[in-house]
Amino acid sequence: MDMMNKTLTLRRRGVLTLPAELRRRYRLEEGDPLTLIDLGGIFILSPKVPLVPKLVGELERLREEAGLGVEDLLEGLDEHRRRLYRERYG
Repeated sequence: MDMMNKTLTLRRRGVLTLPAELRRRYRLEEGDPLTLIDLGGIFILSPKVPLVPKLVGELERLREEAGLGVEDLLEGLDEHRRRLYRERYG
């Protein structure tokens, strides 16, 4: 991944604008939480991605693209669970 070195300007009320390239790369949207870590002289601003909701959204998108219903997923899950049980416990 390419490193980026940009100069940002602190605006009124402490507002910073992140470059569009970074927002796209990390899939950041308005309202997404960020973590600020103060290391005494420098600080790190890091995306704090709420992973579960993003994963749920991605799974839902993939499910729709595949034309699968929730019932299809649950049926496959039951079969997978039975297979794992047989492998582990005979």
